[in-house]
Amino acid sequence: MIRRRIVLLAAVSLGLAFAQAPAPATSGPPILAVTGDVPMPPMLKAEDLAAMPREKAMVPEQDGTEVEYEGVPLREVLKLAGVPLGKDLRGKALASYVLAKAHDGYEVVFTLGEIDAQFGNTQILVADKRDGKSLFGYQGPFRLVCPKDKAGARSVRMLETIQFVRLQK
Repeated sequence: MIRRRIVLLAAVSLGLAFAQAPAPATSGPPILAVTGDVPMPPMLKAEDLAAMPREKAMVPEQDGTEVEYEGVPLREVLKLAGVPLGKDLRGKALASYVLAKAHDGYEVVFTLGEIDAQFGNTQILVADKRDGKSLFGYQGPFRLVCPKDKAGARSVRMLETIQFVRLQK
């Protein structure tokens, strides 16, 4: 009886040790993956984004101060992956969306119509800088910034994946 309790206690302790072990650290530079129904799914590093067309946007903080974000327009990242935009955004392609996923599981959706320059032309940035400095910790390394949104809920921090979903083939 005592021996069985000791074995049970050891098994439970061992299980707790494994359950509470920290997740292994990822090695290498941070990557932004563009996935889904795309012909050319890129895996973008910070230097890849730095070489793409860049824009800046001022975004108000909750205390009223303004922060300057800098990054690549989301439409440029989608073009790189072969997502239908511009003259190709017609018919069935309009029944598609973009799902942005964060490291912490947070997800938001954007329509292609609001992203495309010929439709909504909404400025949405894949930002890697805030006030001229690289994003850090809980901010980044990549963040979606939607400066025209009245609420900041679609500004996805710790952005890891941009998934293109085509509803009609």
